[in-house]
Amino acid sequence: MGEEKRSRVWLWVLIGGGAFFLFVLAVFTLVYLTLHTGEEASFTGFGDKIGVVDLEGVIIDPSEVVGELKKFGDDDSIKAIILHVNSPGGGVAASEEIYHEVKRLRDEKHKHIVASIETVGASGAYYVSSATNKIYADNGSVVGSIGVISEWVNYGDLMRWAKLKPEVLTVGEFKDTGDPSRELTPKERAYLQSLIDNMYGQFVNAVAEGRHAKVDDIKAIADGRVWTGQEALSMHMVDQIADFEAAVDDTAKAVGISGKPVLVRPEKDRKTLLDLLFGGDISQWLPSKEKLMDQHVGFYYLWK
Repeated sequence: MGEEKRSRVWLWVLIGGGAFFLFVLAVFTLVYLTLHTGEEASFTGFGDKIGVVDLEGVIIDPSEVVGELKKFGDDDSIKAIILHVNSPGGGVAASEEIYHEVKRLRDEKHKHIVASIETVGASGAYYVSSATNKIYADNGSVVGSIGVISEWVNYGDLMRWAKLKPEVLTVGEFKDTGDPSRELTPKERAYLQSLIDNMYGQFVNAVAEGRHAKVDDIKAIADGRVWTGQEALSMHMVDQIADFEAAVDDTAKAVGISGKPVLVRPEKDRKTLLDLLFGGDISQWLPSKEKLMDQHVGFYYLWK
Protein backbone atom coordinates (compact mmCIF):
# COMPACT_ATOMS: atom_id res chain seq x y z
CA MET A 1 0.00 0.00 0.00
CA GLY A 2 2.92 2.32 0.78
CA GLU A 3 4.30 1.99 -2.73
CA GLU A 4 0.88 2.63 -4.28
CA LYS A 5 0.42 5.71 -2.11
CA ARG A 6 3.78 7.14 -3.15
CA SER A 7 2.87 6.56 -6.83
CA ARG A 8 -0.34 8.50 -6.37
CA VAL A 9 1.55 11.36 -4.71
CA TRP A 10 3.99 11.57 -7.62
CA LEU A 11 1.10 11.46 -10.10
CA TRP A 12 -0.57 14.42 -8.41
CA VAL A 13 2.75 16.26 -8.26
CA LEU A 14 3.20 15.78 -12.02
CA ILE A 15 -0.39 16.83 -12.75
CA GLY A 16 -0.08 19.87 -10.49
CA GLY A 17 3.29 20.85 -11.94
CA GLY A 18 2.01 20.55 -15.49
CA ALA A 19 -1.08 22.63 -14.68
CA PHE A 20 1.08 25.30 -13.04
CA PHE A 21 3.39 25.42 -16.09
CA LEU A 22 0.43 25.84 -18.45
CA PHE A 23 -1.00 28.57 -16.21
CA VAL A 24 2.30 30.50 -16.17
CA LEU A 25 2.65 30.11 -19.96
CA ALA A 26 -0.91 31.38 -20.51
CA VAL A 27 -0.30 34.42 -18.29
CA PHE A 28 3.02 35.15 -20.03
CA THR A 29 1.39 34.90 -23.45
CA LEU A 30 -1.49 37.20 -22.43
CA VAL A 31 0.88 39.84 -21.03
CA TYR A 32 3.15 39.63 -24.08
CA LEU A 33 0.32 40.07 -26.58
CA THR A 34 -1.23 42.87 -24.52
CA LEU A 35 2.02 44.82 -24.44
CA HIS A 36 2.67 44.38 -28.17
CA THR A 37 -0.82 45.06 -29.46
CA GLY A 38 -1.56 47.94 -27.13
CA GLU A 39 0.96 50.14 -28.92
CA GLU A 40 -1.15 50.57 -32.02
CA ALA A 41 -4.51 52.28 -32.39
CA SER A 42 -7.37 50.09 -33.51
CA PHE A 43 -9.96 50.85 -36.16
CA THR A 44 -12.59 51.37 -33.46
CA GLY A 45 -10.78 54.28 -31.77
CA PHE A 46 -12.17 57.80 -31.76
CA GLY A 47 -10.71 60.80 -33.57
CA ASP A 48 -9.52 61.54 -37.09
CA LYS A 49 -7.29 58.76 -38.35
CA ILE A 50 -4.26 58.47 -40.59
CA GLY A 51 -3.20 55.02 -41.75
CA VAL A 52 0.50 54.13 -41.67
CA VAL A 53 1.89 51.41 -43.94
CA ASP A 54 5.53 50.36 -43.58
CA LEU A 55 7.55 49.68 -46.73
CA GLU A 56 10.65 48.09 -45.23
CA GLY A 57 13.53 45.98 -46.48
CA VAL A 58 13.94 44.40 -49.90
CA ILE A 59 10.69 44.35 -51.88
CA ILE A 60 10.07 40.77 -52.98
CA ASP A 61 6.46 39.89 -52.12
CA PRO A 62 4.12 42.89 -52.59
CA SER A 63 0.96 41.17 -51.31
CA GLU A 64 1.18 42.32 -47.68
CA VAL A 65 1.78 46.00 -48.48
CA VAL A 66 -0.81 46.01 -51.28
CA GLY A 67 -3.37 44.40 -48.97
CA GLU A 68 -2.74 46.97 -46.24
CA LEU A 69 -3.08 49.82 -48.73
CA LYS A 70 -6.37 48.42 -50.06
CA LYS A 71 -7.75 48.07 -46.53
CA PHE A 72 -6.96 51.67 -45.64
CA GLY A 73 -8.16 52.87 -49.03
CA ASP A 74 -11.58 51.30 -48.50
CA ASP A 75 -11.96 52.65 -44.96
CA ASP A 76 -13.69 56.04 -44.99
CA SER A 77 -12.56 56.76 -41.43
CA ILE A 78 -8.96 56.85 -42.66
CA LYS A 79 -8.46 60.41 -43.88
CA ALA A 80 -4.97 59.91 -45.31
CA ILE A 81 -2.27 57.26 -45.68
CA ILE A 82 1.43 57.62 -44.92
CA LEU A 83 3.79 55.16 -46.59
CA HIS A 84 6.68 54.93 -44.13
CA VAL A 85 9.63 54.03 -46.38
CA ASN A 86 12.90 52.42 -45.38
CA SER A 87 13.84 50.23 -48.34
CA PRO A 88 16.54 49.94 -51.04
CA GLY A 89 13.96 48.65 -53.52
CA GLY A 90 13.60 45.12 -54.85
CA GLY A 91 11.95 43.12 -57.61
CA VAL A 92 10.75 44.95 -60.71
CA ALA A 93 7.29 43.39 -60.82
CA ALA A 94 6.85 43.55 -57.03
CA SER A 95 7.69 47.27 -56.99
CA GLU A 96 5.31 47.89 -59.89
CA GLU A 97 2.42 46.20 -58.10
CA ILE A 98 2.78 48.43 -55.05
CA TYR A 99 3.25 51.48 -57.31
CA HIS A 100 0.00 50.76 -59.17
CA GLU A 101 -1.95 50.34 -55.93
CA VAL A 102 -0.59 53.65 -54.60
CA LYS A 103 -1.48 55.33 -57.90
CA ARG A 104 -4.99 53.80 -57.81
CA LEU A 105 -5.60 55.15 -54.32
CA ARG A 106 -4.40 58.60 -55.35
CA ASP A 107 -6.13 58.90 -58.73
CA GLU A 108 -9.22 56.68 -58.48
CA LYS A 109 -10.04 56.55 -54.78
CA HIS A 110 -8.85 60.16 -54.27
CA LYS A 111 -7.26 59.16 -50.99
CA HIS A 112 -4.50 61.50 -49.84
CA ILE A 113 -1.38 59.35 -49.69
CA VAL A 114 2.18 60.49 -48.99
CA ALA A 115 5.61 58.91 -48.57
CA SER A 116 7.86 59.59 -45.60
CA ILE A 117 11.39 58.36 -46.40
CA GLU A 118 13.38 57.43 -43.33
CA THR A 119 16.92 56.09 -43.90
CA VAL A 120 16.59 54.80 -47.46
CA GLY A 121 14.05 55.32 -50.21
CA ALA A 122 15.95 54.08 -53.25
CA SER A 123 15.26 52.41 -56.58
CA GLY A 124 12.01 50.40 -56.33
CA ALA A 125 11.11 52.16 -53.07
CA TYR A 126 11.51 55.54 -54.79
CA TYR A 127 9.51 54.16 -57.75
CA VAL A 128 6.63 53.48 -55.34
CA SER A 129 7.04 56.81 -53.54
CA SER A 130 6.83 58.76 -56.79
CA ALA A 131 3.15 57.78 -57.12
CA THR A 132 2.16 59.52 -53.86
CA ASN A 133 0.79 63.03 -53.48
CA LYS A 134 3.87 64.21 -51.62
CA ILE A 135 7.31 62.89 -50.65
CA TYR A 136 8.97 63.79 -47.36
CA ALA A 137 12.57 62.92 -46.50
CA ASP A 138 15.14 63.68 -43.82
CA ASN A 139 18.20 65.73 -44.75
CA GLY A 140 20.36 62.60 -44.55
CA SER A 141 17.97 60.17 -46.21
CA VAL A 142 19.27 58.22 -49.20
CA VAL A 143 17.04 58.91 -52.21
CA GLY A 144 17.08 57.97 -55.89
CA SER A 145 18.94 55.16 -57.65
CA ILE A 146 16.70 55.16 -60.72
CA GLY A 147 17.91 52.19 -62.72
CA VAL A 148 17.71 48.42 -63.21
CA ILE A 149 20.12 45.68 -62.15
CA SER A 150 20.42 41.98 -62.90
CA GLU A 151 23.30 39.92 -61.57
CA TRP A 152 24.28 36.37 -60.74
CA VAL A 153 27.39 34.35 -59.96
CA ASN A 154 29.10 32.43 -62.79
CA TYR A 155 30.62 29.31 -61.23
CA GLY A 156 31.65 27.65 -64.49
CA ASP A 157 35.38 27.72 -63.67
CA LEU A 158 34.71 26.12 -60.29
CA MET A 159 32.71 23.32 -61.91
CA ARG A 160 35.46 22.68 -64.43
CA TRP A 161 38.04 22.58 -61.64
CA ALA A 162 35.87 20.03 -59.81
CA LYS A 163 35.46 18.09 -63.09
CA LEU A 164 31.70 18.56 -63.03
CA LYS A 165 29.86 18.92 -66.31
CA PRO A 166 26.26 20.18 -66.37
CA GLU A 167 23.83 18.64 -68.84
CA VAL A 168 20.98 20.94 -69.96
CA LEU A 169 18.24 20.05 -72.43
CA THR A 170 16.24 22.94 -73.88
CA VAL A 171 13.90 23.85 -76.71
CA GLY A 172 14.40 27.45 -77.76
CA GLU A 173 17.63 29.32 -78.35
CA PHE A 174 17.28 31.57 -75.29
CA LYS A 175 15.66 29.11 -72.88
CA ASP A 176 18.75 28.69 -70.66
CA THR A 177 19.93 32.28 -70.89
CA GLY A 178 21.68 33.12 -67.65
CA ASP A 179 22.88 29.59 -66.97
CA PRO A 180 25.48 30.26 -64.24
CA SER A 181 27.70 27.40 -65.39
CA ARG A 182 28.73 29.16 -68.62
CA GLU A 183 29.36 32.55 -70.18
CA LEU A 184 26.61 34.50 -71.92
CA THR A 185 26.69 34.47 -75.70
CA PRO A 186 26.69 37.90 -77.42
CA LYS A 187 23.09 37.33 -78.54
CA GLU A 188 22.02 36.41 -75.01
CA ARG A 189 23.72 39.47 -73.57
CA ALA A 190 21.95 41.71 -76.10
CA TYR A 191 18.64 39.98 -75.31
CA LEU A 192 18.96 40.56 -71.56
CA GLN A 193 20.10 44.13 -72.11
CA SER A 194 16.99 44.80 -74.20
CA LEU A 195 14.81 43.60 -71.32
CA ILE A 196 16.65 45.82 -68.86
CA ASP A 197 16.38 48.81 -71.20
CA ASN A 198 12.62 48.29 -71.44
CA MET A 199 12.25 48.09 -67.65
CA TYR A 200 14.40 51.19 -67.28
CA GLY A 201 12.07 53.07 -69.63
CA GLN A 202 9.07 51.99 -67.56
CA PHE A 203 10.78 53.26 -64.40
CA VAL A 204 11.64 56.65 -65.90
CA ASN A 205 8.15 57.13 -67.36
CA ALA A 206 6.47 56.17 -64.08
CA VAL A 207 8.56 58.62 -62.06
CA ALA A 208 7.98 61.38 -64.61
CA GLU A 209 4.23 60.81 -64.43
CA GLY A 210 4.15 60.63 -60.65
CA ARG A 211 6.33 63.69 -60.14
CA HIS A 212 4.57 65.65 -62.93
CA ALA A 213 7.89 66.11 -64.68
CA LYS A 214 9.20 65.75 -68.21
CA VAL A 215 10.60 62.37 -69.18
CA ASP A 216 13.85 63.94 -70.38
CA ASP A 217 14.29 65.73 -67.04
CA ILE A 218 13.95 62.46 -65.14
CA LYS A 219 16.17 60.61 -67.58
CA ALA A 220 18.90 63.21 -66.99
CA ILE A 221 19.17 62.12 -63.34
CA ALA A 222 18.28 58.45 -63.86
CA ASP A 223 21.80 57.03 -63.89
CA GLY A 224 21.59 54.86 -60.79
CA ARG A 225 23.05 57.44 -58.42
CA VAL A 226 21.59 58.24 -54.99
CA TRP A 227 21.41 61.61 -53.30
CA THR A 228 20.80 62.86 -49.79
CA GLY A 229 17.35 64.15 -48.95
CA GLN A 230 18.74 67.67 -48.97
CA GLU A 231 20.13 67.23 -52.49
CA ALA A 232 16.96 65.50 -53.66
CA LEU A 233 14.89 68.48 -52.53
CA SER A 234 16.81 70.85 -54.79
CA MET A 235 16.34 68.38 -57.67
CA HIS A 236 12.56 68.19 -57.02
CA MET A 237 12.80 64.47 -56.28
CA VAL A 238 11.21 65.08 -52.87
CA ASP A 239 8.83 67.85 -51.80
CA GLN A 240 9.76 68.65 -48.23
CA ILE A 241 12.46 67.97 -45.65
CA ALA A 242 10.68 66.53 -42.63
CA ASP A 243 10.98 63.63 -40.24
CA PHE A 244 8.09 61.23 -39.71
CA GLU A 245 6.42 63.26 -36.95
CA ALA A 246 6.57 66.44 -39.04
CA ALA A 247 5.19 64.52 -42.03
CA VAL A 248 2.28 63.35 -39.86
CA ASP A 249 1.50 66.92 -38.73
CA ASP A 250 1.72 68.31 -42.26
CA THR A 251 -0.45 65.51 -43.68
CA ALA A 252 -3.06 66.08 -40.98
CA LYS A 253 -3.28 69.75 -41.94
CA ALA A 254 -3.54 68.84 -45.62
CA VAL A 255 -6.69 66.77 -45.02
CA GLY A 256 -8.27 69.16 -42.52
CA ILE A 257 -7.51 67.31 -39.29
CA SER A 258 -7.28 69.67 -36.33
CA GLY A 259 -5.10 68.56 -33.47
CA LYS A 260 -3.15 65.33 -33.26
CA PRO A 261 -4.50 62.55 -35.48
CA VAL A 262 -4.84 58.92 -34.42
CA LEU A 263 -2.23 56.83 -36.22
CA VAL A 264 -3.53 53.44 -37.30
CA ARG A 265 -1.17 50.63 -38.31
CA PRO A 266 -2.23 47.29 -39.78
CA GLU A 267 -2.41 44.40 -37.36
CA LYS A 268 0.67 42.23 -37.65
CA ASP A 269 0.74 38.45 -37.40
CA ARG A 270 0.55 37.12 -33.89
CA LYS A 271 3.67 35.56 -32.41
CA THR A 272 3.62 31.77 -32.42
CA LEU A 273 4.17 29.62 -29.34
CA LEU A 274 7.63 28.73 -30.68
CA ASP A 275 8.50 32.42 -30.98
CA LEU A 276 7.44 32.99 -27.38
CA LEU A 277 9.35 30.00 -26.05
CA PHE A 278 12.58 30.80 -27.91
CA GLY A 279 12.38 34.55 -27.38
CA GLY A 280 12.42 35.67 -31.01
CA ASP A 281 11.14 35.28 -34.51
CA ILE A 282 11.64 31.74 -35.79
CA SER A 283 11.98 33.11 -39.33
CA GLN A 284 15.49 34.34 -38.41
CA TRP A 285 16.63 30.77 -39.01
CA LEU A 286 15.24 30.74 -42.56
CA PRO A 287 17.08 32.04 -45.69
CA SER A 288 16.73 35.79 -46.08
CA LYS A 289 15.10 37.43 -49.09
CA GLU A 290 18.49 38.75 -50.18
CA LYS A 291 19.99 35.24 -50.10
CA LEU A 292 17.11 33.83 -52.11
CA MET A 293 17.57 36.58 -54.72
CA ASP A 294 21.17 35.51 -55.28
CA GLN A 295 20.15 32.01 -56.35
CA HIS A 296 18.55 32.83 -59.70
CA VAL A 297 18.55 35.36 -62.52
CA GLY A 298 16.17 38.22 -61.83
CA PHE A 299 15.60 41.88 -62.61
CA TYR A 300 15.55 44.42 -59.81
CA TYR A 301 14.90 48.05 -59.06
CA LEU A 302 17.43 47.77 -56.28
CA TRP A 303 20.16 49.94 -54.77
CA LYS A 304 23.13 47.79 -53.72
